[in-house]
Amino acid sequence: MNKIAAHLMLLLFFYSSISCMAQQRTLLALSKADHTLAIVDPVSFKIIAKVPVGNDPHEVIASSDGKTAYVSILQGGRSHEIDVIDLVAQKRLPDIDTRPLIGPHGLDFAKGKMWFSAEGSKSFGVYDPASSKTEWSLGTGQDRTHMIFVTPDAKRVYTTNVNAGTVSIFVDTLLPMGGPPPPQPGGANVSAPPPGMQPRSQWMHTVVAVARGCEGFDVSPDGKELWTASSDDGMIYIVDLATKKMISTIDAKTFGANRVKFTPDGKKIVVSTLRSGDLFVFDVASHKEIKRINIGHGAAGILMDPDGSRAFIGCTPDNYVAVIDLKKLEMINHIDVGGGPDGLAWAVR
Repeated sequence: MNKIAAHLMLLLFFYSSISCMAQQRTLLALSKADHTLAIVDPVSFKIIAKVPVGNDPHEVIASSDGKTAYVSILQGGRSHEIDVIDLVAQKRLPDIDTRPLIGPHGLDFAKGKMWFSAEGSKSFGVYDPASSKTEWSLGTGQDRTHMIFVTPDAKRVYTTNVNAGTVSIFVDTLLPMGGPPPPQPGGANVSAPPPGMQPRSQWMHTVVAVARGCEGFDVSPDGKELWTASSDDGMIYIVDLATKKMISTIDAKTFGANRVKFTPDGKKIVVSTLRSGDLFVFDVASHKEIKRINIGHGAAGILMDPDGSRAFIGCTPDNYVAVIDLKKLEMINHIDVGGGPDGLAWAVR
């Protein structure tokens, strides 16, 4: 090796080390039985800390700076509590009271705001950590609004409505100042605000019929499709997000389906079920099943490594989080985070 090559390799190692030091990533895992949030080292799989949370925790999300975690407390759709965790001090902060919205469940974080579904209120809400207030909410009108996905620009919101058997698609059509009105479905006209007047926010809501029991869902990395699986009939339903229509179904036989997640490259999709000890893996392009990976007696939450190398699966009946090698498609380890693990998330700071 010549001196120039050696020097370049030394620089590469130096900058890679700086990058790793600058970014710390931890795995967040909820235990329903122990009522705790585990903070886990995703390399060694060791528990860094456990923080108590409320009774019946379901989902967890971290703020974009990785310093705060939010945990939804469902209690059969009767709760009005979201717990707040200081991930730096590893302690619980004052809770968020979501009233008048009840039954918080699905969580997301976008544009500095925490977004949550409210099952009992058939709606979703937007919480601003800066003001410590729920800024606004919007109704779906659909029974049991469960999971939520918000695009990074916060211009689109998707929810599954389990008992209604539908997917809600919300699109923000806020008119920019001085700009032309956005195109509307069917060629409908929307007038631009008069000069000097502030435009009003107008969310367009489209309801797409899928099937009762559609709970877990994910949006493809390219933002073009939404895939959701029904726990009742074991089918996967595919919605085209441009036309806002269901375009395909897969007889996946994933009865008891709980969560659905794309791999980061968008080539595979993984489905967990609470009625089967198998994790289902499908090829996105062909819609064909690739493999079933035995991981225990049932599973819920799914979290992907950003580089697509591993998946973490909350095996609720088995009281561990399974670690899946996505290249070999096999379980390689498991993590004891407490009884009844479910919701999972990354915290990056």
